[in-house]
Amino acid sequence: MIGMDFVSFLILLVISIVVSGILHFGLKYYVTPGLTSFFGKLVVGWIGAWLGSPVLGYWFAGVSYESVYIIPAILGSFAFIILVVDGFKSYAQVMKPSQ
Repeated sequence: MIGMDFVSFLILLVISIVVSGILHFGLKYYVTPGLTSFFGKLVVGWIGAWLGSPVLGYWFAGVSYESVYIIPAILGSFAFIILVVDGFKSYAQVMKPSQ
């Protein structure tokens, strides 16, 4: 996965765009609204998609391209974005001044 080709990069990028779009614009799951937050999710989602197959496993060889397995990549992207956004929401809650 480290030395991936450009098509594998693009597949992970498309997965990240779709997952980030669903979470940011569809479900309104963000810390702050705006495109900056969406692009941050895009990067985090790409990393999650990249780690999806090595962490979650190599399932459904028929739905894969080289070492990119689509289903684990989608699940990894969702999981990593939710983990990071939830972490930032928790941090923001803890750092909020008490009244």
